[in-house]
Amino acid sequence: MNSLIAQLKLPGKYDPIPYPTGLDPNKFKDLGSITSALLPLIYTVAGLLLLAFLIMGGFQYLTSDGDPKATQSAQAKLTSAVVGFIIVFVSYWVFQIAGLVLGVDFFK
Repeated sequence: MNSLIAQLKLPGKYDPIPYPTGLDPNKFKDLGSITSALLPLIYTVAGLLLLAFLIMGGFQYLTSDGDPKATQSAQAKLTSAVVGFIIVFVSYWVFQIAGLVLGVDFFK
């Protein structure tokens, strides 16, 4: 029984305390590491906003009831969402190509 207790690893005074958020401040030493950490979050938020704008524009288009002003506003919202998607899509691939050329993994 004593051998089992001796095998347990109890935290000592020199064991590092893990960061509660999982973000180690020593990990972010330069701009590249900060960018690599933020890009997946930015693209996730952009995707969620794209979905929200497409749903709002589609709903506005469906409920415009033939009103030319409301229809034009809904079409403008949908067009803006699609243009925003194209910009985000192109920027993602620019980062992918830059990462291949420079040998950097932006999306760790």
